[in-house]
Amino acid sequence: MNILALDLGTSSVRGLVLGDDIQPVPGALARRRIDLTVDDEGTGTLDARSYLACLFDCLDELNEQGWLREVELVAISAQWHSVLPLGVDGQPLGPVLTWLDTRPEPAPTQTGPADPDAYHQRTGTWWHRCYWSVRLPWLRARCGSPVARFVGLVEYALSQLLDDAPMSMSQASGTGLLDISTLDWDPEACALAGVGGDELPQLAPSHWRGRLRPAYARRWPALARASWSPPIGDGAASNVGSGCIDHTRAAVTVGTSSAVRLLQRMPAHAPLAPLPPRLWRYRVDHEHVVTGAAYSSGGNVFAWADRELRLPEGPALEAALWGLSPGDRRPVNVALGGNRPPGSRRAGSGELGGLSFSTTAVQMLAGLMYGVCEQVVDDLAALESTVGAPVEVVLGGGAMAASPWWRAAFVEVLAPRQVRFGRHPEIGATGAALVACDRIADAVEPADIGQTDDQSSPGTA
Repeated sequence: MNILALDLGTSSVRGLVLGDDIQPVPGALARRRIDLTVDDEGTGTLDARSYLACLFDCLDELNEQGWLREVELVAISAQWHSVLPLGVDGQPLGPVLTWLDTRPEPAPTQTGPADPDAYHQRTGTWWHRCYWSVRLPWLRARCGSPVARFVGLVEYALSQLLDDAPMSMSQASGTGLLDISTLDWDPEACALAGVGGDELPQLAPSHWRGRLRPAYARRWPALARASWSPPIGDGAASNVGSGCIDHTRAAVTVGTSSAVRLLQRMPAHAPLAPLPPRLWRYRVDHEHVVTGAAYSSGGNVFAWADRELRLPEGPALEAALWGLSPGDRRPVNVALGGNRPPGSRRAGSGELGGLSFSTTAVQMLAGLMYGVCEQVVDDLAALESTVGAPVEVVLGGGAMAASPWWRAAFVEVLAPRQVRFGRHPEIGATGAALVACDRIADAVEPADIGQTDDQSSPGTA
């Protein structure tokens, strides 16, 4: 059996085919970049119809090249927190608000939860601009037409493709409106959001599977009989794909953004372990949760520096980074895009200090890269407090694969913990496939976890 894994991210849409061993089939990959609208006011949006077209392009490409033959299951890793208002005709009333958007704020007359701590424990979230409890009233006030329903980007895309597209528990938990124990919409959170049940997506039952609509089954006949599994939040999928599937091992993932997360088994309707005030908790599926913290800064900080600074390229840049001494780094605040909950910094909050006429671009880059490492430390300690012991850390994501120096910086900053590197390049796709196949327990082997290949720290090399 082959598995089609769809990675519905913020910066790109990708489709790849995995074999029965959950390893990518060589060459079976299609990718389209996404155009995001971002500005200094905190905008972070994308166009839903263009996004859907990119997804169709990927499926067309894989189909034309014959890669969809023998695909029996479609697994999906998808961005958390996006929201799209729909009109009575089911069409978008504006752009998709992504996690990058820091503009939503409560109205001056609005008040938050009656008991913020109880709210945090029930929903795993806060009354915050990242979540639908704040986003929906803000969006409704700005829509020129009446809003019939709110959906996430992945629900909009799948509603066009499938005969049925309820919201998975994983995606619903990312809205901030779900009671993550009862697996139903939380009444207080919905009241804060100003929505009733008919304005929210239906929730997917356990073991839900979808099928293509007839028109698309004719377009991609190899997928006509394939089952579509519930979408998994990209952070949860990355944890599984990194082999971090129990309380002994935390994933630190650096892609476009970054996060630190711990996956644990907490079945629905069972009591949940207490949640520290600084951490969120979302659902992986009906049986597992992921607890952690996320940051707006990650590989996007490197991308910004690479675009704006006159940096060396390729191996020359790595060599220049290794040639720095500890005193060459510059103090930074890496909140260029604001910060994620529970923080409230807006986009444009980044700072780079200690500059002089002799400061080099590589010194500035090193400060930024260390800043991404250092934002993890306190939240990792909070995660360890929930299990009462230090944890092993597994680094993953495209940015970690690209830079041995950056991996070594994490080794230094997170000492004395054991820090390893997951060499598998497709942790999101692999994780989503493992969850879809009910094979979370098998995740360690395909993750290809090994000791980092650069145990000396940048400061002592």
